Amino acid sequence: AASGKGEPQRIAKLLARAGVASRREIERMIEGGRIALNGEAVTTPATLLPSLHGVTVDGVPVSQPAPTRLFLFHKPSGFLTTERDPAGRPTIYDRLPADLPRVMPIGRLDMTTEGLLLLTTDGEFKRQMELPATGVPRTYRARAFGEVSQAQLEDLFDGLEIDGIRYGRIDANLERRTGRNQWIEMTLTEGKNREVRRVLEHLGLKVNRLIRTSYGPFQLGELAEGAVEEVRQHDLIVFRKGLKA
Repeated sequence: AASGKGEPQRIAKLLARAGVASRREIERMIEGGRIALNGEAVTTPATLLPSLHGVTVDGVPVSQPAPTRLFLFHKPSGFLTTERDPAGRPTIYDRLPADLPRVMPIGRLDMTTEGLLLLTTDGEFKRQMELPATGVPRTYRARAFGEVSQAQLEDLFDGLEIDGIRYGRIDANLERRTGRNQWIEMTLTEGKNREVRRVLEHLGLKVNRLIRTSYGPFQLGELAEGAVEEVRQHDLIVFRKGLKA
């Protein structure tokens, strides 16, 4: 499978693994007639193939998947986690080094959220890391204005529902207070849209700074703002072996 040959697999999965795009984006590309097999447009992402031989995207042959690569990026505040923005706002791709291969973000960070963002060349790995069922923990440090007790934070361990949306278990700890600002560390595994902010706002707090410090075993550490660091292949292979299927 790593070489793109062997048992037949869905074309969307093979293309994602080759780093063409995420599965969702590949499905849109197929709908738009941009992907072909031996000169004929592919009509369904469920098409089974043993390899990418004969597959083209916009008329350009697709290379067989290279080994998955993973990068740590210290995302600054003020950048969108997207490739392009119709409104012309700055995106993470405006800050990434020009010599990086084509990479996709694993999960998203809000424009004003900073900290660790994982980037990968493998769309299938991206999907696996983002699935709630995989259970990869993400840890954040939030600075929030208002009052909250450790007992209130410990209640989040059982999960909660806000406006009809169910949020799973959150391990939250009050680190320290500075005036009426609280520093809170939160670890969760689902990563729903704006989850940390919504949960803390539900507790009556106003988040004024949010930093992701880890994603799985990968740590922000002392990585400078805007810097990129590649994960060693050995460490990535060991991590992937331990991931839930």
